[in-house]
Amino acid sequence: MNDEQRYIYDLIAASAERTVKRLWIVIIILIMALCSSNACWIWYESQYSDTVTTTTIEAEQDGGGNNTVVGGDYEPTSEGYTDNKK
Repeated sequence: MNDEQRYIYDLIAASAERTVKRLWIVIIILIMALCSSNACWIWYESQYSDTVTTTTIEAEQDGGGNNTVVGGDYEPTSEGYTDNKK
């Protein structure tokens, strides 16, 4: 190998080394971004706890008509309402 070929080889090798170094930096940054985005979603979702809302409905009716309750799974009876979510 003469000096000119050796010089070209060294330039290509140095360029490849810089490229590999940059790729490693990009890989590390992407891994850190992935971990931080997952941590942020876990934190965001953990802010909301399961809340249970209990609703009591009292109704009176004259005779044997049916009452309609909107927004729940209730079945009208002659004594009152029965919750079917048991």
